[in-house]
Parts: sequence; structure tokens; C-alpha cells
Amino acid sequence: MSIRHGLLALLERGQMYGYQLRAAFEESTGSTWPLNIGQVYTTLNRLERDGLVRPLPEHEGGQRPYEITDAGRADLALWFATPISRADRPRDELSIKLALALTTPGVDVRAVVQTQRSATMRTLQELTRLKYASDKPEDLPWRLVLDAMVFQAEAEIRWLDHCETSLVRYRPAPPPGRATRPGAVDRADEEARR
Repeated sequence: MSIRHGLLALLERGQMYGYQLRAAFEESTGSTWPLNIGQVYTTLNRLERDGLVRPLPEHEGGQRPYEITDAGRADLALWFATPISRADRPRDELSIKLALALTTPGVDVRAVVQTQRSATMRTLQELTRLKYASDKPEDLPWRLVLDAMVFQAEAEIRWLDHCETSLVRYRPAPPPGRATRPGAVDRADEEARR
């Protein structure tokens, strides 16, 4: 999710200053994506530069609220109307880690998969516990975020199962320049069979 569009969506509710925006953002996402106040003000400065928000006069307490502009509303409406592409999401660190584990000598890829599976199962259990902790109607935005996280964790576990099955059939090619005799049994292959 874009912090930029998150802040625009919050400002669509009404005028807010930085700390209010941070609190509202975290409340809306169930604190699954904590923001630091520096991110909020940096993003507000960019939104102001781009004409999507405008600052209002400071309150007596020294807080400067912001409001969304018509251009900001148009940008927000376009964001809501545009599907999120897989290419728009950050890279998948786990798949990169496993790909590198497969090609790095001395790494026990099965152990990497098992460690991740255990961590993901613990996360899934905690998310499920949180999901059933409250069923108040005002908690729906937070529960939808939790549901997405539960489904992602379940999908990750399925993918890790697939990886483990694929590893059983995986036979790495011998490193370049390593001579093997026809019919000779490679020590690594023999260990893999055990």
C-alpha cells in the first residue's frame, strides 16, 4: 500500500495534522504497518508539492492540519479504481532467499524451509487468535487486514510444502569443471538419498 494514498484517504475524512494521520493510519490497518512520524511529514510535504493536499493555518497548539485538494481527490479516486499489480508489490524476500539457498554451497535448504514453516505457522496461529478476539462491526477494516494476512500465511505454508516436495526430486548439476566418471556415485547424491 502506498503511504501517499493512505494519507489521502484519511484526509478525505476531514482535516488532520501529522500525528492524527499516523494514529488514524495505524488504527485503520490494525497497526500491521506502523508509520513513523517522519514518513508522515515527508509524505505530506510531497503531497503538498504535487498539489494534492494543502496546509491550513496552525492551531493554537502549534499543529498544522492539512486538507485534501480536488486534485488529491481525483488521484485518490484513480488509485481506488486501479487494481494493484503483482509488479507493484515489493519483491518476495523469501523466494529470493530460497533461490539463493539452492545455489549456495553448504546451505541446508530443507532446514531453511522448515525454519520458515515453523515461523509462519506461529504467525498464522497468532493472526487467527487476533481474528477471533473481536467481532464488533467497527473492527471490520482491521479484520479484513487480518484476513488478508491469514490468507497470505496459509498460501506461504502451501508454497513451502511445494518447495519441500520439489526438493525431494531436486538433483543439482555438478559444479562446472568437476569431472565425474560414468557410473560413479556422487557423494552428495548418496547423502541426499539417506
